[in-house]
Amino acid sequence: MVFWTYMLRCSDGRYYTGHTDNLERRIAEHQHGGFCDFTSRRKPVTLAWLQDFATRVEALEVERRIKPWSRAKKEALIRGDWAMVGHFAKPPKERPSLPASAETHSPTPFVPSEVEGREAGRKRVSTSLDTNGIGMMARQVRGEE
Repeated sequence: MVFWTYMLRCSDGRYYTGHTDNLERRIAEHQHGGFCDFTSRRKPVTLAWLQDFATRVEALEVERRIKPWSRAKKEALIRGDWAMVGHFAKPPKERPSLPASAETHSPTPFVPSEVEGREAGRKRVSTSLDTNGIGMMARQVRGEE
């Protein structure tokens, strides 16, 4: 059986991350409404990203790691831009500056405070796919390692 972690782009430009063992049914549930309060208020939704996994535990773990990511980091993942995913995995003060073109490449407009806003006292944890082993797990599932 295959399990999926997926990201939906909602009508208001926000992203919803989830996991399922039946991708077609789950997306239809999001489109229909009533199954998830977040997407019910933001229809229609479109599939922005997905990754398959061999076990539900792996899919759930990836969902939990991606959910707290900033919009910029999620959009880098959607584009498959691993350099930018790594860039946004670092705390803002530790990042090298980017060319203006890289900073503005976003499929949806956002306010800078939305991108990397952190609540005071919140623990800073790396959510990089490779740092946390997800990139390696995904490559193993696909038979690349």
